[in-house]
Amino acid sequence: MDNGSERELVRRMLGGDEGAFDEFFADYFPRLFRFAVIRLRDQDAAEDLVQNSLIAAVRNLRSWRGEATLFTWLCTICRREISAWEKRTSRRVTVSLTEDDPGVRAALESIGAAAEAPDAGLARADAGRIVQLVLDHLPPRYSRALEWKYLEELPVDDIAARLQCTPKAAESLLTRARDAFRDAFAAVHAAANEVRS
Repeated sequence: MDNGSERELVRRMLGGDEGAFDEFFADYFPRLFRFAVIRLRDQDAAEDLVQNSLIAAVRNLRSWRGEATLFTWLCTICRREISAWEKRTSRRVTVSLTEDDPGVRAALESIGAAAEAPDAGLARADAGRIVQLVLDHLPPRYSRALEWKYLEELPVDDIAARLQCTPKAAESLLTRARDAFRDAFAAVHAAANEVRS
């Protein structure tokens, strides 16, 4: 979702549009859940904290200024929820992740930046995490289309039906999504390598 679309979604939510709230939760709950569960390694706690984070975000929606993406803002709220949960429960289960480094975060924020192809020697676990991070930071329409095509292995006609567009428009969207994914993956991978060295 680009900045204009995010601003429009927030405007609709502030106006009380129930469809906008449904869209907000459908787009951001799964992404924020993946963000939390990888840090907590506890699915139940992650689900609770993500719900709390989204509720806090809705209550404070007017404070989002659009300087960062809506997802980045939600991640900040979620980090606070995780810290508060750790204090309440006296549990310290969060892990330090490469993507928490400011340089990697900056690369995720500038997802469209061009970079070189990813290093073939990237460890499988890191590659999987970076793939998920990039999918989470792509516009939701792109990430959903890529997941349908490559994870669910849906044909383009089925993707077009889900997107409520023509197969030609779906194929065009998939091409743009693949290009955005490739560029973002390369940028994040390069930033992660800088952190490691």
